[in-house]
Amino acid sequence: MTAMTDNNVSLRNDVKKLGNILGEILQHHGGTELFNKVETIREMTKKLRQNYDPNTYEKLKAEISNLKPPTRQQVIRAFSVYFHLVNMAEQNHRIRRRKQYQLQEGAKLQSFSLEKSVSTLKDLEMTSDEIKKVLNNLSIELIITAHPTEATKRTVLEIQKRISYILNQLDSPLVTKKERIRLEDSLYNEVATLWQTDELRHRKPTVIDEVKNGLYYFEETLFETIPEIHQELEQYLQEYYPEEKLEVPNFLHFGSWIGGDRDGNPNVTPEVTWETLQLQRQLVLKKYRKSITDLMKRFSQSSSRVVVNQEFVSHVEQEESKYLESGEEWSVKSEIYRRKFAIILKRLSEVGKSDLGYQQSEELEADLIRIRELVEEHQPSEKKLKTIRHIIRQVQLFGFHLVTLDIRNHSGEHEIAVSELLNAVKLCDDYSSLTEEEKIKVLTSVLKDPRPISLLEADYSEETLKVLNVFKMIRKAHLEFGTRSIEVYLVSMTQSSSDLLEVLVLAKEAGIYRLHADGRVESGLHVAPLLETIDDLVAGPQIMRTLFDLDLYRYHLQVRGDHQEIMLGYSDGSKDGGTLTANWKLFNAQLEIHQMAKNYDIRLKFFHGRGGSLGRGGGPLNRSIVSQPVETLGDGVKITEQGEVLSSRYLLESIAFRNLEQATSALVEATATVNKKSKHGHFREKEWELAMEEMSQHALRKYQSLVFEDNDFLTYFNQATPLKELGELNIGSRPTRRKNSSKFEDLRAIPWVFAWTQSRQMIPAWYGAGTGFSSFLEQGAENLEMLQNMYQSWPFFHSTIHNLQMALMKADLFTAKEYLNLVEDSNMAERIYSDIATEYQKTKEALLKITGNQELLDNFSNIQESVRRRNPYVDPLNFLQVDLIQKMRTTDEVDEELMTEVLLTISGVAAGLVNTG
Repeated sequence: MTAMTDNNVSLRNDVKKLGNILGEILQHHGGTELFNKVETIREMTKKLRQNYDPNTYEKLKAEISNLKPPTRQQVIRAFSVYFHLVNMAEQNHRIRRRKQYQLQEGAKLQSFSLEKSVSTLKDLEMTSDEIKKVLNNLSIELIITAHPTEATKRTVLEIQKRISYILNQLDSPLVTKKERIRLEDSLYNEVATLWQTDELRHRKPTVIDEVKNGLYYFEETLFETIPEIHQELEQYLQEYYPEEKLEVPNFLHFGSWIGGDRDGNPNVTPEVTWETLQLQRQLVLKKYRKSITDLMKRFSQSSSRVVVNQEFVSHVEQEESKYLESGEEWSVKSEIYRRKFAIILKRLSEVGKSDLGYQQSEELEADLIRIRELVEEHQPSEKKLKTIRHIIRQVQLFGFHLVTLDIRNHSGEHEIAVSELLNAVKLCDDYSSLTEEEKIKVLTSVLKDPRPISLLEADYSEETLKVLNVFKMIRKAHLEFGTRSIEVYLVSMTQSSSDLLEVLVLAKEAGIYRLHADGRVESGLHVAPLLETIDDLVAGPQIMRTLFDLDLYRYHLQVRGDHQEIMLGYSDGSKDGGTLTANWKLFNAQLEIHQMAKNYDIRLKFFHGRGGSLGRGGGPLNRSIVSQPVETLGDGVKITEQGEVLSSRYLLESIAFRNLEQATSALVEATATVNKKSKHGHFREKEWELAMEEMSQHALRKYQSLVFEDNDFLTYFNQATPLKELGELNIGSRPTRRKNSSKFEDLRAIPWVFAWTQSRQMIPAWYGAGTGFSSFLEQGAENLEMLQNMYQSWPFFHSTIHNLQMALMKADLFTAKEYLNLVEDSNMAERIYSDIATEYQKTKEALLKITGNQELLDNFSNIQESVRRRNPYVDPLNFLQVDLIQKMRTTDEVDEELMTEVLLTISGVAAGLVNTG
């Protein structure tokens, strides 16, 4: 406990040190006047937090309103830059804590560490066969997306990374006085550079910009970190089970939507997707060339010192004459492995260019494995060559495609295209008007016929051609980059079985799906539904049952290894029904579909479309994993890693490792526990499920009574949040709405959540839950005891309560009340705000009863402290944001300076409210 306390002191010291440097920089660039202005505002907001005083409040309002350019912008930037510094200090804090656990020999193992997960296997007394089963069932896929793209510019991320490195160096007890002075000078210079850097983008990023931003994390951390996770898990298994030969399969993969997600983004064309695949291949080949060059330096073994397999020597000589030109061979003949690496480098440089290059990554893998086998013959059997094994693992994981690119599009796009195809060949005049049963009949008849139905391009509209060209591009990509380059086609807004069959028809026209005359089926693409709204989640089991009952669809699945992927949308479900109801419906849908698929002997993989923010299913990866129905964990886990969390999770190698370690450990422990439990017990009480259903219904009615039934609600939302201004923040290539429409259903869930977060109301993350809980608690004292038991013993409920506490901690209704000044009808604003405030209080009271805490997150003091440390600095940005939006909305003319300042406050609040813990 003492060590942990000291560590918190170190964190506070880091924050203080960085704050003092920022203060010096403010004085240097803006003089004492700027420094004093920032300090005055900070002290006032801090005072209001401690004890509300009307006089202080009015003085603060006047102080902010009287700010004039350029001082006003500098004040905003001062608070924003402070958050970037705090974020770096907290990340360094995480690294420090992990090292601390590792240095305390014999102490308690760190929760959700790889060693802790292997220790759990040992405690459960699992046999070798049981452990192998757990390992073989492990599957984690993390899919990076660009929406919303990281609000922080890449230049700023680079500065943050350098600051973090310096903080880490300063932690070392071996740093000399001279080195410390140099490091502290460097730290000052980096903070100064951060202050002098423009943090706003001057244009919206293109899709290719977003692709490059995503690839940055693979170049900097993930390419090395992902294989390290596998190797460290294998190392602990050898340590705890020395008598067993336990090998860790490649269970952890990354994929991407960036450059493949067409849903609502007209900028993602087939040409852009093709360029994305090329950029991915260029990066992975560059990384391999670097790794092989490093191996060449290490593998200097000479045939005059060790006995080298003569067959291998002959093979190398043949390859030299085949692949290398005169002068390209390694000059020292006795250094046979270096000669082989020279051939490998040459073939890598020709991939995708000529027949001299490797055609498949498996060829490279085979070459490396052969070298490893031969060199390890020169060593004791227990001494493994870790470096070359690391590279072999990289080749197995990343191939020549780096990451699998998912393609996604809206079901409506497919229906229009298929309707036009059918109409052109006189198979159906008006496909869209058919009943679901009639649609399935038409589609299955087309799929059973080996003949294509598409005509010349001139016969179709531009929109249909766009859809057809996507499938042609996928076919071409499979031939050029391999089938692993694009494996899954996701259908947004899936509402019926025909939505998936339409995709198979389009795949058939491109030659991706084929029915041969002898009845043999070829199918090169998984087709996955995306169940988003509450109604779709409820209908999901029947949609899939209908498909599983179709012989034709079962043939497609058999070719795909009897594997079906199903994506669950957290964002739109919460937007549609509130967070408590959405999470429960998601949980239920998984259970029902899992059990149904099991009856058909079909393996499922649930793809969780979680956002980074709490209102979109966000939270730490390990909590996301353990909160799923335990019965489904053996199916594997696939989760989106949204743009706004990439830098906080993967910018620094140590943080990236810790994040992936937590996810792996959570899945290992959960899978192992399930395997043991399933033999002698159930996983949760039936009465708990009934309680959740009842609370969910009450929460849904409360949520929808405000969002859908209050005629003034949309006006309140549009005016009491910076929704309109968010559209000007250049953080993503995708429009904020699916259509050019002001309808609620066409607003994307991302700006919906982002706008509520900025105004500190955060209702997507908690609203309705209080009514759900209190309606159940009011029925009797025994219900409180039940909910407390659920919190202690049911990971799903525990995670739900934790996220609700986090949401209420980050929401702030005192600050939120400022945004009422933006609403034209003050009576309407007060009425809706009063309802939100009442529900907030009801939710908080229920959460404290269930957890038994005095305050929210009492058992997570580090998160409490982080939120409290940030609030006095977030508040001024919120106050400034309201003041600036008021000024801007009172004039019809566009004031570029005001808009820039509003956008700076938006960026600052986003940095200040980043998920903590």
